[in-house]
Formats: sequence, C-alpha cells, structure tokens
Amino acid sequence: MKLVKMSLLAATLIVSTAMAAEESTYEGPTGINFSGDAKLFYSTNDSMDTGYTTDPDGSLFRQNNSAGQAAVGLGLDANLTQNVQAGAHLTALTSLGLYNNIVANVWEGTPEDEFWFDQVWLAGTMGNTLGKIGRMELDTPLVFSEKWSIAANTFEAALLVNTDIPGTTVYGAYIGQSNGSGTASGFAGVTNDFNGTKNTNFESFYGGAYALGAVNNSWEPLTVQAWYYQAQHLLAAYWLEANLKMSGFELGGQFTGVDYSAAGANTYLGTALTEDSGNTAFAAKLGYSMDKKFAVSGAFSQTAKDDKNGLGAGGNLDGYGQSKLYTEAWWNYGYITQSDTTAYNITATTAKELTWAQLGLYFTQAKTKDGFTGVNGVEDALMTEVTLEAAQSFGPVDVGVYYIYTKADDQNQEKAKKKGEASNTVQAYLTYAF
Repeated sequence: MKLVKMSLLAATLIVSTAMAAEESTYEGPTGINFSGDAKLFYSTNDSMDTGYTTDPDGSLFRQNNSAGQAAVGLGLDANLTQNVQAGAHLTALTSLGLYNNIVANVWEGTPEDEFWFDQVWLAGTMGNTLGKIGRMELDTPLVFSEKWSIAANTFEAALLVNTDIPGTTVYGAYIGQSNGSGTASGFAGVTNDFNGTKNTNFESFYGGAYALGAVNNSWEPLTVQAWYYQAQHLLAAYWLEANLKMSGFELGGQFTGVDYSAAGANTYLGTALTEDSGNTAFAAKLGYSMDKKFAVSGAFSQTAKDDKNGLGAGGNLDGYGQSKLYTEAWWNYGYITQSDTTAYNITATTAKELTWAQLGLYFTQAKTKDGFTGVNGVEDALMTEVTLEAAQSFGPVDVGVYYIYTKADDQNQEKAKKKGEASNTVQAYLTYAF
C-alpha cells in the first residue's frame, strides 16, 4: 500500500498558484519575493506488509518498516512588468544518511540526493483574465498536485482564469506533461528521475488532456462548481459539487463520473480492458464548526457497480486513487473510489488556540461489494482507518505527530486471499518555513 496523506477540496476551489500570481502586488520590475521550507518526515509501522517491503517480523521502528527523508524547497516569484509575473521553485531531496541506518525506505524518488525544478512559469493579466504557462501546481477536483508527501507532483500546462461573469470564476487548461503517477512510470509525488538514461521526471499526461471548470459564488453562503475533463486517448470525466455554509453549519454534495477507452487504458494505464468502461460516484457531507474552537463533520459516499472491468470513480486522474470526495481516508487512499464501494467518514478537530495543540480524529470505513483488488473472492471487503493527530506551530516551525490504526483485508496478510490483520503506524512531520 502506498504512503498517502493529503487534505481534500475546499468549498471554494481555486487553482492556487494561478490565483497567487493573479493576487500578487506589483512592486516594479525588480519586485522579487523569495520563500522556501525545509522538511524532515518519518514513518514506521508494524505490518508484515510494510508498504515498502514484505517483512514477516515487522514491528514499529524496525529498519525495514520505516521511511525517512529530508527536503528543501526554494521558490521565487517576480513582477517583470505591471501585468506580467514569473516564478520558479526548486525541490531537493536527501536521505541525510538515514537510509540503511535507521530506515530502509524514503518517501519519494530514491535514496540518492536529487533535485529538480518542479515549477517554472510565466503569467500575465489582461482585464479580468489571467493566463499562465509553464510548469506549475494545479488544484482541480480530478487533476491536482498531491501535498501528502515530502514533495508535490506538478504539471506542464497552459491555464486561463477569467472573472468577467459576476460571481463566477471560469477555468480552462491544457495539461501536456506531469511527474505524477498518471504517466507510464511515476510515484504519487515525483518519479525516479535522474537515473539511468532518464534526464527528466516529466512524461506525457495521457497524450494531452483538457480541463474546463466554473465556480460560482453569487450567493455568498453557497459555492457551486462544475468541471469537465477530456483526454482524447483515454477518458472523459466530470465533477459536480455544491457546498452551503451558514451559521457554522456546512452541507455539501458531490457527483462525479468517468468513462475510459479500452484502447487508451491499455496504452496509458497499463490496464488490460476488454471493452470501454465507466463508473460514477456521489458523496454527501454535513458538518459544524466554531471559529478557533472545533470542527466536526460526517460524510457518506457510494460508487456504482461496473460490471465490465470493476473500475471506480472519483480518484485523482494523476494519482493512485487519491480522491477529493468527502469520505477520503487520511492515509489509506484508493479504497473509497473502487467499484461498488460504500464509505463513511467522521472527522473531528480542535483549533490550536483551544488546546495545547491542534487535535484531530479521522475515521474512514470503506466496504467493497466484490472485494478489493488483490483479495479476490473476499466478499464485502473492508478497510477501516482511525487516525489521531497532534500538531502545533512554534513560530515558523510546524510539528505534527500522528498515530494511524489500519485494518484492511488486502493489507498485512499472512498469505494470499486471507483477510489482513490490523496494523499500527506512527509518523512525525517537521517543517520549517522561511
């Protein structure tokens, strides 16, 4: 099971880096802003199937069951003229000598030190339209940069954002390449890039894809959005969502669907489909929050049954099934979006101002009618996850400690097709922003 961690779609969805360029304050031709961060991530579990290797003697803090890595990110953006901005971001990874010492695994790439420019873009505004081209982060419901890991995946794309329609933001994008797992080789965050004959970690994004979206907030408590995606060689997909926030309460609904071409799947997914396939998913959420005190929510989702190939719906088109559906797990992605799956999520958090730290409880359970991939023959296969969080900020330093309980029929199995045993994971995140 791959490592995963990421928060999901905000009610008012924007393409974050594009809007950052749009909202930047002009400081003249020499206006340059620098930013960056340094990270140290660690994870360990007691599963026999560690997610990295198979170890029958798996235990917490055992080298084979642990992963550790450090990263440095350096970014700048500059106002070239009053209506033109440019930006770049460099990410560097290192194991800091932890590999084959106290850990046997890293979060991204390889144990060797490596670095690459994950963002290099040029943006300009004309009236109410922002245009952006280059290598950038994206944040749309079905194509987005994943932030769970120590490094984020990015895209080589062209983007337009327009606000001429009152209360509405319209997005259009062409996505040509990506360093995520939507390519033939890749990890959820970045690919193994500078090894062998490869000299780049970016590859074709399904032969080129298009996205069109609109977000309307004419009535402030209600945000409605609609998105359509087309990758001519592989798929067509859509996403509809509405979120209502009033007096601390939030009510939300999502509906999404995807249709795959069998020929495209064979080429771009490495999946042998006998015929064209498709699926849909819907989700609902009810929540309540009190500013600087606490927030609680409950969510439900259901995917349709695909009699042809068992493909699910609602996952990141550039990931291993990570989803922005309300029911997504905190750590174990790829379950709630499988075919014929019912999922539930309960989330409760306190604010840092209320207690000594931000405390969180995240519960997700997914039941798949015909069994998860890898546990054929298991009916009503289950995945249950409970995550406990304690996080706090000390000036520019963010510290987070997490405990994750997982019981999934396809994890920690003594032998094939036998339901897996429960396992425990402990993680620590340290981030210094500058």
